[in-house]
Amino acid sequence: MRDLDYLRLLGKQYQTIGDVTTEIINLKAILNLPKGTEHFLTDIHGEYEAFTHHLRTASGVLKFKVDDIFGFSMSQEDKINFTTLIFYPEEKIKQVKEIEENMKDWYRVNMYRLISICKVVSSKYTRSKVRKALPKDFSYILEELLNLESTQLNKEDYYHQIINTIIELERSDEFIVAISKVIQRLAVDKLHIIGDVYDRGYGAHLVMDELMKHHNVDIQWGNHDILWMGAALGHPIMVATAIRISLRYGNLESLEEGYGINMLPLGSLAMREYGSDSCKEFIPKLSQEQFYSEKDKELIAKMHKAIAIIQFKLEGGAIPKRKEFGMDDRMLLHKIDYEKGTINIEGKDYKLTSNSFPTVDPKDPYKLTKEEEEVVKKLTFYFKNSEKLQKHMHFFYTNGSLYLNYNGNLLYHGCLVLDEMGEYKPFEIDGKKYMGRELLDKFEQLVRKAYFTKDIYSVDWLWYLWAGKKSPMFAKSKMATFERYFLKEKALHKEALNPYFYLRDREDICQKILKDFDLDPETGHIINGHTPVEEKNGESPIKAGGRLLVIDGGFSRAYQPKTGIAGYTLIYNSWGLRLVSHKPFTSIEKAVREGVEIKSSMRVLEKTNRKTVADTDIGRELKDQIQDLRSLLAAYRNGTVKEKISKPNENCL
Repeated sequence: MRDLDYLRLLGKQYQTIGDVTTEIINLKAILNLPKGTEHFLTDIHGEYEAFTHHLRTASGVLKFKVDDIFGFSMSQEDKINFTTLIFYPEEKIKQVKEIEENMKDWYRVNMYRLISICKVVSSKYTRSKVRKALPKDFSYILEELLNLESTQLNKEDYYHQIINTIIELERSDEFIVAISKVIQRLAVDKLHIIGDVYDRGYGAHLVMDELMKHHNVDIQWGNHDILWMGAALGHPIMVATAIRISLRYGNLESLEEGYGINMLPLGSLAMREYGSDSCKEFIPKLSQEQFYSEKDKELIAKMHKAIAIIQFKLEGGAIPKRKEFGMDDRMLLHKIDYEKGTINIEGKDYKLTSNSFPTVDPKDPYKLTKEEEEVVKKLTFYFKNSEKLQKHMHFFYTNGSLYLNYNGNLLYHGCLVLDEMGEYKPFEIDGKKYMGRELLDKFEQLVRKAYFTKDIYSVDWLWYLWAGKKSPMFAKSKMATFERYFLKEKALHKEALNPYFYLRDREDICQKILKDFDLDPETGHIINGHTPVEEKNGESPIKAGGRLLVIDGGFSRAYQPKTGIAGYTLIYNSWGLRLVSHKPFTSIEKAVREGVEIKSSMRVLEKTNRKTVADTDIGRELKDQIQDLRSLLAAYRNGTVKEKISKPNENCL
């Protein structure tokens, strides 16, 4: 009976045998199209220009399309100029106009070339899908040009006249920009962001703006994303931590310009309490592109120290209330001898690099001063009431998750928490033990509950995911923030990784994880971020015989001296998997001036017989739809469900 009710409901959408058969034909045709290209990025860390460069270039996909189509008919210099036009059309046209004498010929040649590229990248999709990607101004013209050949009988003059008229009406610039953006969009069908949009770089808010405009994206939350998700919910510790990290890297753009977070209350407190303190341990770590005066750097350092002390106090007040988090070792302010300037850790005294704690009461070290309370109150209010931040976080919840199974691959940012033997470590939540996939599912449930209830107890779980020992997003022995600021001993700075991070080299471990997530252990892959691969020291991003790929290669400038490269991206098209390692991206201006030559190396990880939509998750859904439609067709033919034949003018008044 339920099946019959479902078929009747389906019949409201497909009312006749003709409607059903047309849709079955359409879906079966789609199943035979080539699989769409997937593009994987991770650990963006606010590097907006590098991020958009990878989106525009599809990490080299479009360069290879140009090579395939034009081969030896174009010089290498022409190819570089042409690909630069595709990636940065407005900027390239402006540059060409300064040197080109015959712009009409230049327009004509490049418009034909762009149409050729657009035909190739659109050939993977139905006309309907391509139509939706076309800009309104040129949708009719582009659809005509993409679906006919210049040599087609009786259409050659028609084809050429369209191009000539665009030039004559002085719409060439707009047309080139429009078709270039269509090419960029159609080059990639699905974008995967495997965590850590936030922190370090200046432009996380700009990255989020781009992601919200993207046609098809999913996000696997990283630990730095979870930090901002918690801060946006008004968790005081996470607000303080997000600000501290921003100040550590001299990143005020996202805070002030991006999200309208007023830093004046913190600046006033810092100057009042730390005015005579050099705060040398808190001088921001700046990139070469960042320019601050010495006076500005001193102010940032004082604000940095002020918010760090507030963070330590807030943590000390919260940890005793959440014993199950096991963070007692992170309460350090009461272990300081404020007269001697030492701290006792595990029975041993260590000399502090600074003994200036003007807001700390040694008798009650975790108590905020009235001024600190007021600053926390204001900063929390700013985070909770930033309209743009709240929009970005809502996007995170609606398009994100802790992990994703997609087209035979398992995507997550951090890890599965393991013991030394490779078994899942259990973690108790509300009296029940969870491990492995169950633990990830439970944590995701808690994250979503926190968003909808917004009670501090629920939001605390986001804090645990940020800094907890058994958090699959952090999974280190401790968050050694205090030690890095105040102690010289490097051994105390060490944050020991969960055993997962060396066990993932073993193929049997990765196969076990894939199997536990209902994926084929022989053909599936784990795609991971979180820990930068030190390629310059010989570390490989390809682990466990190719079953696991770590694609964090130093997208963030802060990591590039350590990794030796500027990040990895992964491309999964109809022919297989390709891992691309990249050289540092300097600037858009330089790219346009010198031409975009993709300075990267590509490794073909797997080459297979060409995959079609039928081989994908979407293909399986379409097959189910086809089966349902066949059942409806049978019901129409045997009279179980009646066709609804519209009568002429039956809907007219």
